Amino acid sequence: MAERAVWAEGLVKEFDGVRAVDGVDLEVRRGEIFGVLGPNGAGKTTTLKMLATLLPIDGGRAEIFGVDVRREPHRIRQLVGVTGQYASVDEDLTARENLWLFARLQGLASRRAKGTAEDLLERFGLQEAADRPLSQFSGGMRRRLDLASSLITRPPLIFLDEPTTGLDPRTRGQMWDTIRELVTDGSTILLTTQYLDEADQLADRVAVIDKGRKVAEDTPDALKTQVGDSTLQFQLTDGSDNALAIAIVRRLLGEEPVLTPESGRVNVPLPDPDRAADVLIGLREAGLGISSVSVAKPTLDEVFLALTGHGADDEAVKEAAR
Repeated sequence: MAERAVWAEGLVKEFDGVRAVDGVDLEVRRGEIFGVLGPNGAGKTTTLKMLATLLPIDGGRAEIFGVDVRREPHRIRQLVGVTGQYASVDEDLTARENLWLFARLQGLASRRAKGTAEDLLERFGLQEAADRPLSQFSGGMRRRLDLASSLITRPPLIFLDEPTTGLDPRTRGQMWDTIRELVTDGSTILLTTQYLDEADQLADRVAVIDKGRKVAEDTPDALKTQVGDSTLQFQLTDGSDNALAIAIVRRLLGEEPVLTPESGRVNVPLPDPDRAADVLIGLREAGLGISSVSVAKPTLDEVFLALTGHGADDEAVKEAAR
């Protein structure tokens, strides 16, 4: 019990009769980075908001460091810091003024609030930009300022909701380093993400959520082993018969391949990388043309595809097309 930072059982949230979160269980250990992975609309943010007392829990139970979320929301708010998907800073204030204001709102005396703001500006590399208007801040600077504002009271648990959305690769890497430093300093991190590489790089353990339900939970490496030691990925030439290719894989390997309809790629778990040659020979003997092929270690993308039948970004693409 003392090692649990977050415990949730059967979490449910409904909107207009639709279950956005449908019986999710979670257990986050002290001092770890726990990732909640899923596409847009999977229920990640809704789950986080219930744990942070920002949305009422419709069903199930949750505790933060042994404190019941439903019964003692005020105590929960003293234990957590929350950084949402969108910056909560005031556009009319400078970075220094924002941090001072947030510190005062959280009950710090003026002098202590000023000192805390200066410490956070230095920690997040914002000293030189501290007195600039936020209109001159890059997306990465805004995210760092938003994260800094959630650490004013140095909470033991930090919720990060898609912390690197919209950032360029270099700035994402800087945010990853900052997140690792927070854990080194004693924090526990619960982050949501739709980026498979982010979960792979950061998380000690990952829960995969799809359509409001948790479909898997384990370390990234353990999840990858579920789809084999290696993965064969191929794409047939236009007009080729994917159904025939899948039947050939089943006959030769006894494995169940996964077809991504949008891209036409076929992913095949390989118990032995040498068996890839058997598949390619079988496809050629059947007269099927191949436009691309690769054999690699499984990624979390293959894991998500195997668990849900679609890629982690497919739902986001569908949503954007509506």
